[in-house]
Amino acid sequence: MKPDEIEALFTREDGQFVFARWGRPIAPVVFGVEEATLEVVKGALEAVSVLAGHKMAETDAELGSNLMMFFFSDWKELLDVPGMDRLVPDLGPLVEKLIGVDANQYRFFRFDAQGAIKACFVFLRMDEHLSAVPAQTLALSQIVQSYLLWSDEAFKAQSPLAVSGDTTILRPDIAGLVRAAYDPVLPAAATDASHALRLYARMQAGSVQ
Repeated sequence: MKPDEIEALFTREDGQFVFARWGRPIAPVVFGVEEATLEVVKGALEAVSVLAGHKMAETDAELGSNLMMFFFSDWKELLDVPGMDRLVPDLGPLVEKLIGVDANQYRFFRFDAQGAIKACFVFLRMDEHLSAVPAQTLALSQIVQSYLLWSDEAFKAQSPLAVSGDTTILRPDIAGLVRAAYDPVLPAAATDASHALRLYARMQAGSVQ
């Protein structure tokens, strides 16, 4: 992966470069799935956590759970979740917008004073398309997209996943980028595109080891 390709993955549609990783251990909770699917999501979380070298926790001191994943069939269900309007600003207009564009997924991030991720809320409306995706594929895709603040354009042309035999895995270049992004020598957040060069350097260093 070249520096300009890395830069593109964190450059938003409006041209702004924004990079952020988690600045605290991830304390996840999942709603709306059966036990078997819950285990698949847990496995994806653990796999990406090991890859990134980032810690998971039972609870977050400030929020209790800071990575919340919701699986449901209708966007309007969010309006009935107690306290959801306090977690997600302007929830009513957001739900109407998501219905209007027939969206099946949405991620909302919150950040600490340094710009690092402190919370992520993942909403998945299980329409015909998402319901046809294998649980392992869906879980891994959502987890990797929650571990960094990727561009809103990042994976429109190409998925972050690949198939190896019968197993769905992260693309090697994306796995290398996630690992580099969590290198302790790098800041947890950046808005200067030169950060892509630092990520590239860490990826190169990691591939040599």
